[in-house]
Amino acid sequence: MDIEEYIKRSITSNKTEEETLQQLDKILSYYKDLDEESTHLLSKTFYDEVKTTTELDKSGLNGLLDDNLSGVHMGQFGVGSRGEGDFYVHSKIAEIIGNTYCESIVNPTAQDDGGVVKVDDTYYITSAIDGIHSRLSDYPFLAGFHTARATLRDVCVMGADPVALISDIHLADDGDVGKLLDYTAGICAVSELTGVPLVSGSTLRVGGDMVLGNRLVGAVGAIGSSDSQPTARANAHVDDIILMTEGSGGGTITTTSIYNNYPEVINQTMNVQFIKASGLLNDYEYPEVIHAMTDITNGGIRGDSREINKSTSLGIYLDEESITQLINPIVYSMLEELSIDLLGVSIDSLMIIVEPEHADNIIELLESNNIKCGVIGKVTSDDGVLIKKASGDIEELSPRFREAAYTPIKKVIDEINTTDYDDSVKRIDEATKIAIDKKDRIVESIRNRYE
Repeated sequence: MDIEEYIKRSITSNKTEEETLQQLDKILSYYKDLDEESTHLLSKTFYDEVKTTTELDKSGLNGLLDDNLSGVHMGQFGVGSRGEGDFYVHSKIAEIIGNTYCESIVNPTAQDDGGVVKVDDTYYITSAIDGIHSRLSDYPFLAGFHTARATLRDVCVMGADPVALISDIHLADDGDVGKLLDYTAGICAVSELTGVPLVSGSTLRVGGDMVLGNRLVGAVGAIGSSDSQPTARANAHVDDIILMTEGSGGGTITTTSIYNNYPEVINQTMNVQFIKASGLLNDYEYPEVIHAMTDITNGGIRGDSREINKSTSLGIYLDEESITQLINPIVYSMLEELSIDLLGVSIDSLMIIVEPEHADNIIELLESNNIKCGVIGKVTSDDGVLIKKASGDIEELSPRFREAAYTPIKKVIDEINTTDYDDSVKRIDEATKIAIDKKDRIVESIRNRYE
């Protein structure tokens, strides 16, 4: 419960202070074991503090406290749901970064898995960060495990060897401290299995005193190094073969299994096979033939294939039967029973784009190390993503507005969502321009003052 947001909405909707305080007393009584006098004192203090912020004099601050609201809400536009809306917002974030004058080899403008900077002529540093799955708040060990695994994957697929993990965790005011410890243990399980140490982090409350409840949010980051060019998506070539390792899922599949009552699936996700596969490929004797790697997570193969297509302007041709054969059978069975789009959900496979003459050697290398792998398609000169269906029909494969609905609530939201996509895009574009202008104005102001 966001107390600050509740009070601000009450003030803007012209509710009286007395009415707002009465409701706050009820809310606080639900969450806090306080006597009546203490409850009301806390309510009044909350109210007065928030009211002060609504009366601030914002003049003379060069717009620092000005709102930059688009009028488009996160859930309304599918942000975080790995579909068309999410990809678009990430492209706008990348636009702001692209208008920032700092050099890098790979940054979010490439919409790749991780970012890369060049230290000297032969040395590269790769970094990545992943947030915990929002529905794993009540399962902190799994949240930590799968987030650590995800961020290591993002470093590995850029052709780097991971060397360190970092952690950030925010737990709401009423959260049990044990959640922090369980979350950290989940990260450290991956750390121990992969030999990559957890070296630093940050621990805070969600919203400080202003957010009640026990919601857990956080992220895990990874740092890697390499002495060769990153295996970014943009490096794919025409006629390259597309390989895929077996997908057993991660945070998304775990969430699917919990909220649809398939607990037996959870154990299938508990492995570090992806990171093991990446390590083998990073040590391959002919690294130059591995042109690109990515994890199949962002809206499933629908989303990742489209992102490769957009970053290269090359075509992707896929075979659906080959893909389904490389999904863990227990995971596959659950997805089929729940009628979840197998191509639109994160299955945590490794996609490898290689020169044709090395495809068999790489498959043999991985399978000799107990990692199932096979050919699922090829890169073409056409600008588009096509898939051969089990029926033999060839269809265009495109990302949907949101990733495949894999929990009951996601299915309902899909049904009731009435977003005007084009209007939302215009609003987000304008908000992006305002953000860039604000950044430029503040940077110039600071430079003028101190330089």
